[in-house]
Amino acid sequence: MFLRHCITFSLIALLAGCAGFGSKEAVQGQGDAQQWRQHKAHLSELDGWQINGKVGIRAPQDSGSGTLFWLQRQDYYDIRLSGPLGRGAARLTGRPGAVALEVANQGRYEAPTPEALLEEQLGWRLPVSHLVWWVRGLPAPDSKSQLTLDGDSRLARLAQDGWQVEYLSYTEQNGYWLPERIKLHGEKLDVTLVVKDWQPRQLGH
Repeated sequence: MFLRHCITFSLIALLAGCAGFGSKEAVQGQGDAQQWRQHKAHLSELDGWQINGKVGIRAPQDSGSGTLFWLQRQDYYDIRLSGPLGRGAARLTGRPGAVALEVANQGRYEAPTPEALLEEQLGWRLPVSHLVWWVRGLPAPDSKSQLTLDGDSRLARLAQDGWQVEYLSYTEQNGYWLPERIKLHGEKLDVTLVVKDWQPRQLGH
């Protein structure tokens, strides 16, 4: 009897692990689960892009807006902010384990993670490693998330690691439906991102 219970429990655990979204995603909303899986798989193929847009930031220290340029080439990124918060220009470049931040008239700084660098130099607690996923309309795969789908089976809202992400509109580019307006709300930091130009690319490995 005990062995049979163990086998039954093991089968249930196995099936739960294989269920649609994986144990890290809790999905709700009006979208279709199968369509979301297809949309997610399609977007996950993107490993390169160029974004031009605007970003607004509200933080206790100061707030403001500026222009954004983001170049992504697989695990390398080059993110440039011009004119936000009266700080002039800032450029964040790096890949896993090696990140550099250049701030106009202040100098160049380095750290192992972009999160540590931004908090140390600008006072922002911003999950840059998650943004690589969030900007595509995807949850980051390495932590638990709560997803709300819209009527087109795309992300309407995302809750992950203490952040609330709201997707206000999408645009189609090269066969990909990508976020156009995103609002992020975290502890003591609010970010609004408006993408004016999306250039998605599948670079391959």
